[in-house]
Amino acid sequence: MRITLAAVSALALGIASIAWGQAAMPPEALAKMRADNAAYDAMPDTTGTGPYPATRMVEAGLPDHIVYRPADLGALGARKLGVLVWGNGGCSDDAASARLHLAEIASHGYVVIAPGRAMTGPGAPPRPDTPPPPGPLGIKTTYTQVAAGLDWALAETVRKGSPLYGRIDPKLVAVSGHSCGGLQALQIAPDPRIHAVIIHNSGVFKDNTNPIQGITIAKSALKQLHTPVLYVMGGPTDIAWPNGNDDFDQIDTVPAMIVSLGVGHGGTFHQPNGGRVTPVDVAWLDWQLRHDAAAGRWFKGKDCTLCTDPQWTVRKKRID
Repeated sequence: MRITLAAVSALALGIASIAWGQAAMPPEALAKMRADNAAYDAMPDTTGTGPYPATRMVEAGLPDHIVYRPADLGALGARKLGVLVWGNGGCSDDAASARLHLAEIASHGYVVIAPGRAMTGPGAPPRPDTPPPPGPLGIKTTYTQVAAGLDWALAETVRKGSPLYGRIDPKLVAVSGHSCGGLQALQIAPDPRIHAVIIHNSGVFKDNTNPIQGITIAKSALKQLHTPVLYVMGGPTDIAWPNGNDDFDQIDTVPAMIVSLGVGHGGTFHQPNGGRVTPVDVAWLDWQLRHDAAAGRWFKGKDCTLCTDPQWTVRKKRID
């Protein structure tokens, strides 16, 4: 049995009063989870809808990560690639947990790197049909493993003989992550090489507790942000809703925006091409990194794309 992205993240954030494994799962819920996991695993890898169809691979120099990038690098011409390093939901080691989302971003001219291996999707290894043990979940990856993807990418663009030689612009670098992986992204965000930040369904715990084993981060980390930051939330039913909104309220040194679609904590990552949250990420990256004015209209002004979409709620400061 595999645990869905939403369930892993919920447990890892320590929000539920009863952790999985400490109470019996109702048979109907277990059946639904199995069906949902089977449906996601059956969805083929996609190449994205951007101008540069994407592929995923494991690179010899980075064997414990998955790299998503345009398959035909020659099609880029003189256009430089950006880089996005990604923290998996639950700080898990499933680098394919958001594979549709990450491939879609890659198809718009980015190298996207997630730590771990493919544990969901076509060809993934089977999991034992048993629930996880009682108690809080610990992390399977660290923020330094997420950051290692950036180290690798920037080394590849200066390594003669690499397919990425000369193709990456080191100024086009961003970090993102989901749930516990969003906390990892916040840990990496102070790195001066980072020029854009996107946090999905996450936020530093309001009382500065760290109930996730292996994660230590306080609200003071928000003072270290040096780039604009976007929070993408799932509405009031998102278990990270209080933490993400409190982060937004406390950020006072950089432009910040928090947008929300009422889909809960799991986001839309398991929908085709990552669902409705993914174009928001692409627009933010293109605006912040490539200074694309059209992409900026998703966020800027009272009549911004997200501001005028009734399905989204928007709060922002220093954006306009």
